[in-house]
Amino acid sequence: MPELLNAEIKKQVSDLFAELKDPVEIIFFGSEEKCTYCADTRHLAEELASLSEKLNLTVYDLQADAESASRFKVDKVPTLILAARDGEVTTDLGVHFAGIPAGHEFSSLIQSLVLVSNRDSGLSPQTREFLRGLKDPVHMQVFVTPT
Repeated sequence: MPELLNAEIKKQVSDLFAELKDPVEIIFFGSEEKCTYCADTRHLAEELASLSEKLNLTVYDLQADAESASRFKVDKVPTLILAARDGEVTTDLGVHFAGIPAGHEFSSLIQSLVLVSNRDSGLSPQTREFLRGLKDPVHMQVFVTPT
């Protein structure tokens, strides 16, 4: 498969990845069955993981690894999960990308990798205090569409 990121983009991303502090596990869920963008999404994740020693890629198949899919609450492919890694412990912080993160979503993916690595959301103290006060679980999803 040809490279998805050209040399200029790789250089720009590598410069941003110089800010990575702690390891990040990129977890890919794909499928051999009826998945238009699985191969491209996996290839993109492989290219990104190769740009920093702080990034590691784990690959799962939605059907063959159903137990892992259930644990990570993945029900669609392709899905990328950006998880905190501390030694052998991987913690899902809830940062998931469903579908190929192309176009504007690519910059969101890169920014999310930096945020997860630095273990800081960038939220203001007031927002953090508000969130600490929530009593019930919140399920938040952000949907985007190419325009």
